Amino acid sequence: MAEPEYKRYVLDSYALIAYFEGEIGSEQVKGILEQAIRGECELTMSIINLGEVLYIVERERGLPHAQKTLARIDELPINIIDADRYLTLAAAHIKAQHPIAYADCFAAALAQTKEAALITGDPEFKRLEVDALLPIVWLK
Repeated sequence: MAEPEYKRYVLDSYALIAYFEGEIGSEQVKGILEQAIRGECELTMSIINLGEVLYIVERERGLPHAQKTLARIDELPINIIDADRYLTLAAAHIKAQHPIAYADCFAAALAQTKEAALITGDPEFKRLEVDALLPIVWLK
């Protein structure tokens, strides 16, 4: 059964790390990035989740590699969304209701706000899917 296609997606840090590291799901992320380049869908990511990607890369590979990663991300068709009051309060509400990492709450809140599907492979999001809070495209 083919997954439904969406017009709007939110990338979790898991998805970008999988893409850059060639991990499971990297081809799915590449395909969605190609769709965005062709104007077939919109991609967004919270600035909080961008920070998450960068601290992970810096911790594992050093600051120069993190800086190169940021430059590569800046070339991708991803709209980085700042964490304003509305998004922060929406993320706080999700965190109060669900035992997931606070940074993950920003990805979920952004997906809700944008009426978008969340792209991730992080099993922490399973509960949000079960509770029908947002559609999830699972990396596999």
